[in-house]
Amino acid sequence: HIGDAVYNHGGALEFASVGLRADREVVLQAVRNHGQAFAWASTELRGDRQLALEAVRRHGLSLKWASEELRRDHEVVRDAICSHGGALEFASAEL
Repeated sequence: HIGDAVYNHGGALEFASVGLRADREVVLQAVRNHGQAFAWASTELRGDRQLALEAVRRHGLSLKWASEELRRDHEVVRDAICSHGGALEFASAEL
């Protein structure tokens, strides 16, 4: 069952249905297991600040998949850069 796989290995979100990718609890668990799973979250959830913070704290380069608004968010960007200096590349130029 793909839902179980996502809970146990967040990277399985890549192969999950659109519905699971849009399920906040599923995506949160996936991101907690594998920060890069944020890449496969629905567009709407990539704009969720709490999910973005969870993702970038585990894998700073996940900032790449955050919404433009969150790439302007000082805390999100700071936490991403603390996790991986290369995340600066994905911060909004407006910062």
